[in-house]
Amino acid sequence: MGRWWPKVRRVWATLGACALLVFLVWMGLAFRATPDARAALQGNERVRVERGESYWLFRPAGEMSGIGLLFFPGALVEVAAYAPLARDVAAHGHAVLIVELPRRGGFGGADSPEVLNRTHNAMRQSVAIRRWVVAGHSRGGVVAARMVHDDPSAFAGLVLIGTSHPRDFSLANLRMPVTRVYGTRDTVADVEKLDATRGNLPAATRMVAIEGGNHSQFGYYGFQPGDWFATIDRDTQQRLTRQAIVETLEVAVVNDVSGLR
Repeated sequence: MGRWWPKVRRVWATLGACALLVFLVWMGLAFRATPDARAALQGNERVRVERGESYWLFRPAGEMSGIGLLFFPGALVEVAAYAPLARDVAAHGHAVLIVELPRRGGFGGADSPEVLNRTHNAMRQSVAIRRWVVAGHSRGGVVAARMVHDDPSAFAGLVLIGTSHPRDFSLANLRMPVTRVYGTRDTVADVEKLDATRGNLPAATRMVAIEGGNHSQFGYYGFQPGDWFATIDRDTQQRLTRQAIVETLEVAVVNDVSGLR
């Protein structure tokens, strides 16, 4: 036994190293934006796209409302994965600002004070926007919820996408339109987790269930570990998500015109 044990240990160490390498490669591919998403970073006749320092701005080429969308990506997901959604929302007349999280929101990046600095710097570049609806997917939803919690008067609405947050604080007294969008086959932020934190959102929160949608298809990237396979295609899930966002923006526009908060 003693004679064979070093060989067994080497075999197990080799297998473990190979498994770790495969896992890391998979993780790298899973959160990488698709080629279609990268193409959406280019402007077209309806939307102009600007690259700034740690942000992307999607600006309508035509008439633009004074209410914009401030968006935070999910942890580790490449920013470009949300470009199709941002461009589609901008085509409806609302500027969209995607802020890059430090370290893609992983390893504490989403909780870094640098997030606030990047966000304020990006918002200052969009002087035509009077107020912002803040949104985020997954870990980005945590950032969005925290922003509204810390300074509710600075925002006109909140959209939480594929996230069970806020978990550690309450937004139940918010007086602004709040929308939570979720997929019924999302096992990263599943329905049970959402139900457990429902009391942390206002009673009037609009709940948008996307039947057959999962966690990964809220962006244009690979299949995320821990998720279920969707039973609808990505374009359908994206269309329904965009619709929920645009409707929240339109309510915020009406409230802004009416002087409501």
